[in-house]
Amino acid sequence: MAASVLSVKGISKSFAGHKVLDDINLEVIRGEVHAVVGENGAGKSTLMKIIGGIHRPDTGAIEIDGQATTLMDPQDAMAKGISIVHQELSLVPNMSIAQNVFSRREPVNRLGFIKWDELYRQTQELMARLGIDIEPSTMVADLSVGVQQLVEIAKAISMNAKILILDEPTSALSEKEVETLYRVIGDLKASGVTSIFISHKLPEVFRISDAISVLRDGRLVGTRRTNETSTDEIIHMMVGRAIEEMYPPKASSMGHTVLSVRGLSREPAFSNIDFQLRRGEILGFSGLVGSGRTEVARAIFAADNIDSGEIALNGHSVKFASPLDAINHGVCYLTEDRKDLGLFLTKSVRNNIVSSSLRKFSTKNRFLKHSAIGEKAKYFVKHVRLRPADDRPLVMNLSGGNQQKTLLAKWLCAEPEVLIVDEPTRGVDVGAKAEIHSHLRRLADSGVGVIVISSELPEILGLSDRVAVFNEGRITAILDGEGTTQEDVMKYATM
Repeated sequence: MAASVLSVKGISKSFAGHKVLDDINLEVIRGEVHAVVGENGAGKSTLMKIIGGIHRPDTGAIEIDGQATTLMDPQDAMAKGISIVHQELSLVPNMSIAQNVFSRREPVNRLGFIKWDELYRQTQELMARLGIDIEPSTMVADLSVGVQQLVEIAKAISMNAKILILDEPTSALSEKEVETLYRVIGDLKASGVTSIFISHKLPEVFRISDAISVLRDGRLVGTRRTNETSTDEIIHMMVGRAIEEMYPPKASSMGHTVLSVRGLSREPAFSNIDFQLRRGEILGFSGLVGSGRTEVARAIFAADNIDSGEIALNGHSVKFASPLDAINHGVCYLTEDRKDLGLFLTKSVRNNIVSSSLRKFSTKNRFLKHSAIGEKAKYFVKHVRLRPADDRPLVMNLSGGNQQKTLLAKWLCAEPEVLIVDEPTRGVDVGAKAEIHSHLRRLADSGVGVIVISSELPEILGLSDRVAVFNEGRITAILDGEGTTQEDVMKYATM
């Protein structure tokens, strides 16, 4: 039997009386890629933070190479060979790759001055191991998110990590960068490094992992060898039910045009954009990263200026002075960057939900109607199935999926006529994805015009009534969502 490099035995953890982990027992085999999956709020991140020394368990023990150990803090975990690459990267933008990789561990001479040639040589060796041909002196701010992710991995390797925890490592990467990451993980595996891989994307879990452990509601449901299980079984283990249909039925009927865009241009991001959005319709925006989808959405929402073109709402030409003006006219935009641009992380769920609708909850003298705010927040907490069903927690303490549901509730509360959602299910588990898809369809069925921007072609095709395909800042085709294939979309996205 293969030897375990990591054993988790009877780990439990509670926060403020709420049990997040309950008697977790987990074995990770040396030199394997072990995936950990589960719905948002299942306890994955808490378990990884315990293994990484960030949290201390209430009960239970951890063994490394068969030896019981106590992890006092992240530095202690690193010293014992455990490194975490978090979903939110921790690099310093205005420092070089080399300075980030060897932060506070730079080679120095007798006088304490950094030996720059040695620092760059060591960094170059690490980067070469990861297949990255970039000067070690390059500033991190000048790197793509994908390369920054690899720099984080290089930093972990430089500390002689034997267990590498990767938390949603592909959520913001291009396809090319994802392929590079897969290769790097494979190379690390060949050299004996063990990876714990957290992801909501089951296709990549099945592609890269040797074993899959499933958490649900703070408990370990089970562990399966990847080659002995199926997507259906893992989904059933995750959500406690089979998800037969990830996407609701398409629109049976649509109303008049609610949003019309003609000749919209903002060079060099996009030019001469034309489309119409009808009430009750979900219009998908598809295209490769950098094709102009998000830039068009931001321009419609008045987050960015335009050079030329016309936007009409319900047949009347409009020029929004600001995003607030757009909201007041019933046009809302759910950003792809929920943490920096979408939510107030240090505020409660309640305050976030009503943050774009405060006029509705104010008296003539501009005093807030707190009872009405509380009632409305509780309604949306229940409506979007937030877990726990409580409007009081700070948003920063929620899981990624619950943060996304809070952001959706914020815009539902604003009662939009047009809702633009940008990557609405990024970093969200399969159960929450199905719920968000249903919310968007119900919203469209109520008469709202919905635009969905997504990099996931199955989502675009499964959810959209029509698909606008972008390529290099232009719409190259608008396709019927019924019967259109991924190949059809890719043809127009790359033409």
